[in-house]
Amino acid sequence: MKPRFTTLPEWLQWQEGLHPKKIDLGLERVATVAARMGVLDARHAVISVAGTNGKGSSVAMLEAVYLAGGYRVGSYTSPHLQRYNERVRLNAREVADDILCAAFQAVDERRVGESLTYFEFGTLAALHIFSQIDLDVVLLEVGLGGRLDAVNVVDPDVALVTAVGIDHVHWLGNDREAIGREKAGIFRAGRPAVCSDPSPPSSLEQVALERGAEWYCLNRQFGCESRTGTWHWRGPGCSYQDLPLPSLSGRHQIENASGVMMVVELLQQRLPVSRAAIEKGLHSIALAGRFQVIPGAVEMILDVAHNPHGARRLAETLDERPCQGQSHCVLGMLDDKDAGGVARALSGAVDHWYPAGLDADRGLGPDALCSQLRGLLDTDRLHPCSTVGEAIQAARGNAREGDRIIVCGSFHTVAEAGAGRV
Repeated sequence: MKPRFTTLPEWLQWQEGLHPKKIDLGLERVATVAARMGVLDARHAVISVAGTNGKGSSVAMLEAVYLAGGYRVGSYTSPHLQRYNERVRLNAREVADDILCAAFQAVDERRVGESLTYFEFGTLAALHIFSQIDLDVVLLEVGLGGRLDAVNVVDPDVALVTAVGIDHVHWLGNDREAIGREKAGIFRAGRPAVCSDPSPPSSLEQVALERGAEWYCLNRQFGCESRTGTWHWRGPGCSYQDLPLPSLSGRHQIENASGVMMVVELLQQRLPVSRAAIEKGLHSIALAGRFQVIPGAVEMILDVAHNPHGARRLAETLDERPCQGQSHCVLGMLDDKDAGGVARALSGAVDHWYPAGLDADRGLGPDALCSQLRGLLDTDRLHPCSTVGEAIQAARGNAREGDRIIVCGSFHTVAEAGAGRV
């Protein structure tokens, strides 16, 4: 069959309009095509990761630890910052355009007219790539929710749920209990279900028990303790003293690392990992846009925090890293996000705000964003700008040596600021 397209941009543009809805949760379409493609009979171990915040960090940690242990690792994450290729990695390296194009062609040939969303198409392509290569472990980041997300077509050997907050309420529910139940949809009977949220909604454990999954929760079946420059982890039957801090900034990253440690221990018989590999992995984690610091006389901090829970974590990390001067925040958000909640969470850590229009699908314009911030923030602290680029230039113009500029609110905002290129 002649390829439908020959370049990656052509494939991606076509996929954007293939399905009538950009988000259409459900497993029937993707499961049908996955069965035709034969991508569900994995020889490798599979770890699925869901959660509101911390998914990308946890996948990056797992990837780093298993690579340090000498294993062949496939990783599927979303969204991307600069290049679609970031979504599919083999041994921490982005796959090339020609590999993605060949995988898209394989999906197209076997969908037999089945309509697929952009995310479903990409998920099937990633699974196809992983099925063609001899891998030891595959890491799958859930895109939205869990129960009805395309990634959930695969049965994981271990399921990990990170921190649960309020986000995507139109699809998942408007409280943590409802959202937790959706996230718990990745749990499987007789297999470990790990949670790294220190105060999880009770629905997570309820679903684990209903499904007969093996439940492991932070501060119950396993735990962590921060120390000066190190941290301690304890699990069922084993513990690690004086581990190096993860190379990702923020106290919450120790919670993420604790969940990762539980996953690693649960798979020790199948994928043995030494303490030396764990330490090397924790030292070597690299992830753009997660408190990514660009040094300078006025340093810039790029963070993809886009909901109140993520913003609170960002505020805590900013407090852990105080600056001599003032903090300027460039904020760009999508129209389905709680901009007011994000502003409230960051208000104590920010002196000047630069609400920016976001040139993206569902992006808020500067006026719409400002309307959500007025009443929460003093008007003399607001400096509206048409674009993220304009906002960064305005912040740089106002900042003095010792100040810092924070760019946050969306993956799109951070991408426009250059995360992943610096």
